Amino acid sequence: MPLNVWTSWPLPEALSRADDSGARRWIGRCVRAVAVVALMWSTLVGPGFRGWALVAALAGTAATLMAFRAFFRTTLAHRLWPSVALFAALEAGAFGFESGGAHLPATVLWCACGLTALERLPLAAGIPCSAAALGTFALVRSDNLLTTVTTAGGLALAGYVVRLDAESRGNTRRLLAQERAARAAEAESAALAERSRIAREIHDVLAHSLSAQLVHLEAVRMMIQRSTDLEEDRARLLERVVACRGMAREGLDGTREALSALRGEMAPVEDFLRRLAATEGVQLDVTGEARALPAEAGLALRRVVQEALTNVRKHAPGARVRVRLEYAADDVGLEVCDSGGRAAPGELAGSGSGYGLLGMRERAELLGGTLESGPDEEGFVVRLRVPA
Repeated sequence: MPLNVWTSWPLPEALSRADDSGARRWIGRCVRAVAVVALMWSTLVGPGFRGWALVAALAGTAATLMAFRAFFRTTLAHRLWPSVALFAALEAGAFGFESGGAHLPATVLWCACGLTALERLPLAAGIPCSAAALGTFALVRSDNLLTTVTTAGGLALAGYVVRLDAESRGNTRRLLAQERAARAAEAESAALAERSRIAREIHDVLAHSLSAQLVHLEAVRMMIQRSTDLEEDRARLLERVVACRGMAREGLDGTREALSALRGEMAPVEDFLRRLAATEGVQLDVTGEARALPAEAGLALRRVVQEALTNVRKHAPGARVRVRLEYAADDVGLEVCDSGGRAAPGELAGSGSGYGLLGMRERAELLGGTLESGPDEEGFVVRLRVPA
């Protein structure tokens, strides 16, 4: 055997009864209590125990039970020398019972010590302790040597079998605890991933809708601030306010669409892009054979084009925008490019968290795709490819 087999303690899960049900623990306690009472009653009712002898026998029984309880605790805590010292005290108690005429309790105590030592101590200490207890039992009960030796050998074998059974039970409990911890960690990871997904949806929908409203509200503010005759500018102001209302409605529709996407219910990507192109006034080109896309891929295309158009409004107001959707054999590509703004970026360029492109890139990488963005010949371009 390897050295650690001789010196290692049984698993805490094998020695502890903490995982046992309450009913099982109480049944075990009641059985042990009945056995001890019956054993002591059958021994102490004899004529040899009267007066102080009976008191001494009862005190020795109580001390033995306390020593056994302490032995169980020290072995559970893997404290070797206190455990060996308590084992020696129990052996001394067995000799005390034997010398006092309580032969049956002494025999039971020697046998119990032999079994318990093999079950709860490292083999390097458990085998000598068990051999001492069972050997003493065999020497004291040597009137029928063959029967006594056979009984002692059977008890030693039973003790080792009990140890193996406890180790197997401990390993099972440990594996079960690890499996429960792994399931809890997996559930927590899934919950965090779902929260991140919902957070991305909220960001993408609100960033697109609110930034469009901010563009129109900023224009309204500047018109009111610079206008000398609000009555003349009423038509333009009304147009901007109506546009803001349309953007708010679009944001509400986008939120509903995001909820539908989370449920797995989505309209075709081409329909969404055509509606968006008509609303935003951008050019849309579709190449390749159209087909149904996975929900996550379709959602990524929607959010990336929305974020790209939001950035155009912020940083290149008035630019011409072209959106190109390409169906390939194993993936689908999206390209959003602008011609560069004809006006300088206004106050809206400083709004937002600055994580739009980073969020788009993370979304693409989660799907095993890529996202590239940067200056183009005329303006700015965003290219997305995702497996589909």
